[in-house]
Amino acid sequence: MASLALQIKQWGQELGFQQVGITDTDLSAAEGHLDNWLANNFHGEMDYMQRHGLKRSRPALLHEGTVRVISVRMDYQSESTAAMNQSLADPTSAYISRYALGRDYHKMMRNRLQKLADKIQVEVSLFSQKPVFNSGMRAFVDSAPVLEKALAEKAGLGWIGKHSNVINRKAGSWFFLGEIFIDLPLPIDNPASAHCGVCTACLDICPTQAIVAPYQVDARRCVSYLTIELHGSIPEELRPLIGNRIYGCDDCQIICPWNRFAKITAEAEFNPRQQLNTQQLLDVFAWSEETFLTKTEGSAIRRIGHNRWLRNIAVALGNAPASPRIIEALTLVLTHDSEMVREHVQWALDQQAS
Repeated sequence: MASLALQIKQWGQELGFQQVGITDTDLSAAEGHLDNWLANNFHGEMDYMQRHGLKRSRPALLHEGTVRVISVRMDYQSESTAAMNQSLADPTSAYISRYALGRDYHKMMRNRLQKLADKIQVEVSLFSQKPVFNSGMRAFVDSAPVLEKALAEKAGLGWIGKHSNVINRKAGSWFFLGEIFIDLPLPIDNPASAHCGVCTACLDICPTQAIVAPYQVDARRCVSYLTIELHGSIPEELRPLIGNRIYGCDDCQIICPWNRFAKITAEAEFNPRQQLNTQQLLDVFAWSEETFLTKTEGSAIRRIGHNRWLRNIAVALGNAPASPRIIEALTLVLTHDSEMVREHVQWALDQQAS
């Protein structure tokens, strides 16, 4: 088992994962944290966070026979912090969370994890001396009720920071996570220790003050939730705080001092597509639904649909400096079929006029 664990880590790196760790399935501490978070209604409309009961915190209930979890991370940062700050500083620029600039990571990473699982299967069949040995394995990439951050922390990939993202001392936090649930009693790695110290930079920088306490994020205030997960109207009092962020938010990662150790990804799949890192608000607001679907093909952005895309950009345009061009663009959308879009466009026009 020790030899197999080392082989798994080598295969993982060959498949493009920057780190591979192994942990057991005891998530009792994380389960308590999740229960408290849900009890405070911090999940907002994300009903799926409580829909599956204990499966999220007890891996063997999700995939029978699981005794170990192989946790992996893959870096995705594709540009410098200076470039991100430049985009955020320009109120007419359309800021998109950097994880969504390139190809949607879910399918790509899951394919790589399946290749890793297949290699493990072949190896296990060899040393078991059976022609076919079906080890119970299942790969996940944000595709099922899995406490991936808690598992990554236990597997030694990094600690959960005060902003609730996983931080690695040598690589910062710009990375995706994935898992393989497995029924083999592989040796486990030491969990990562926390190194946030007294730093509160992420709490201080959050534009909507969604990090209500260290390690406690109220999703109902989070820009990522408001622009991606929320299906209806964005609360009016939060709209001015969103600035020019039209899909997600990276402020807490940009400010984190540990990200000075982050490296630009070598994965071409994560490089910006369709100039999504340099688009202007007026340009993306003019996209028809057909153009939106074309420009976001293979991207995580497509999941919000054209109406929420327009909703988010309308808020950003309302926050931009008054401009006849912006007023003209907003006015053209006042007759949109969606009541939600019309409401946010009218709000933006009111902001432009005030």
